[in-house]
Amino acid sequence: MSAEVDQSYGDFRARREATVWQRWNRVLLLLLLLAVWLVIVSLFVPPYKKLKIGHADIDKLQAQRDEQQVLLSKQTREVNLLKTDPAYLETIARDRLDLMKEGETIFRVESAAAQADKRKESARR
Repeated sequence: MSAEVDQSYGDFRARREATVWQRWNRVLLLLLLLAVWLVIVSLFVPPYKKLKIGHADIDKLQAQRDEQQVLLSKQTREVNLLKTDPAYLETIARDRLDLMKEGETIFRVESAAAQADKRKESARR
């Protein structure tokens, strides 16, 4: 009976050691997978940040392009009116040269920003 107890104890001890090594193997495998994942993440995060910055730059440039297109269309319209509409040309010329027709009364309404610009101009002189 003593030999039988010693053998069952040996089997128990061998099984216990095997499970300990299996656990260590699992832990090491998990740590290895975590390390590989961290390496992959560290390789892909900087390009991803650059990609996001690139998208933001593209959005900003597209907004600028849209503003420039609006400005271009306004200026093209004004050039066409100046070339084809004598009444518009006369109105713009009189406005910019501060001229008026006989018997005409002109009222000017200026914004605060325009008045500040005129003050700066007069202060420079």
